[in-house]
Amino acid sequence: MAPPPKGKAPTRGAKQIFTENRATVNFYRNISLVTSLIYHSTTLALHFRDITSGTILLNLIVSILYIGSHQVMYFLSYPQYAENGQMIDPGLDLNMEGGIGEHIKDIVILTAITHLLTLFSDYFWLLLLLLPARIFWLVWVNFLGPWFFEKAPEDTEQDEKKRKKMERKMKRFPQ
Repeated sequence: MAPPPKGKAPTRGAKQIFTENRATVNFYRNISLVTSLIYHSTTLALHFRDITSGTILLNLIVSILYIGSHQVMYFLSYPQYAENGQMIDPGLDLNMEGGIGEHIKDIVILTAITHLLTLFSDYFWLLLLLLPARIFWLVWVNFLGPWFFEKAPEDTEQDEKKRKKMERKMKRFPQ
């Protein structure tokens, strides 16, 4: 098979996207489960007396992040089938560079790292504050920043003609 042209990325088929999506969802699910298992077994064995209501609340938040991320990845990558059982759409490609799947995978990775580091100190829970900061950054860079700093459209020749016509009209019929 000949190598693809240098400037163009090779295309991937629906079956390959489907297979890679399933592998990705399973991989990040396993990261969540193993991290939670390590955290909870270590906490119960070594730090049982140090469990507070704040720790329970933060573990609930982490669990919601794990489950929510997994469900979003599963929903985005869910394929659509025709009535005869043939796959119509493999779902969104979770491994696409710069896509939403990449951001969801980042959430799982940050949550897992935070969950494991809190075994050493409760101050590592503050790493979860990076999530809203990252969301704000993405919203600013992609939506708000360009909207605030967009240059005003320049007057075109047609706009100039319309403006002159309105001025003449205003001179003839003052209000």
